[in-house]
Amino acid sequence: MTKHGKKYRAKRELLKDKSTFAVEEALAKVKELGVAKFDETIEATFVLGIDPKKGEQMVRGAVSLPGGLGKRITVAVITNGDNLKIAEKSGADFVGADDLVEKISGGFTEFDVLLATPDMMPKVAKLGKVLGRKGLMPTPKAGTVVQNVAKAIAEQKAGKVEYKTDKAGVIHTIIGKKSFEVPKLKANYEALYEAIVKAKPATVKGNYLKGIYLAPTMGPGVKVLASVN
Repeated sequence: MTKHGKKYRAKRELLKDKSTFAVEEALAKVKELGVAKFDETIEATFVLGIDPKKGEQMVRGAVSLPGGLGKRITVAVITNGDNLKIAEKSGADFVGADDLVEKISGGFTEFDVLLATPDMMPKVAKLGKVLGRKGLMPTPKAGTVVQNVAKAIAEQKAGKVEYKTDKAGVIHTIIGKKSFEVPKLKANYEALYEAIVKAKPATVKGNYLKGIYLAPTMGPGVKVLASVN
């Protein structure tokens, strides 16, 4: 059983009179619950009423958060031809073709997102052992296998996040920083919420959103009222 420190327990006491909050109230409350001195990340957890053993019920996608993520996103791009110069001019941090594939094969993963154009995917696919364990493998569903390199880089730099269900049918992702004002966090939350609702598999019956929780990196979480099932 996890033992929490004095500061964590004190923050948890703030929730003893209420267990579920409307979105704005939940966001205001979660900003108060962090216990760390640094600017904590606000994390969102969606517990879905899916059968994670059924491949067709896996929920996965990507969404651009209007308020950004509050941190610098490092983007690498594997492409060739004219797209190499386009990627460089568009602000990619690492750009290459076979040379970047070889570098990553050697263990280089100093980036947050890896984009690849479709023509380079046969070579990128061979990097599964390096990229897979860190969740960096480009995929169409995550919006990281791209034709429009400039647009994809801009979206990633602005705050595009990937979401996907784990083995328990739960989605964990981030919606910003504790220092963000509530309206910015709300805009990010709503963009993520709407994307997950829209991604509901056709074969799912009954309650789709079983629980939504928000929490700072080092503090307790709060349950959010879901308006759609």
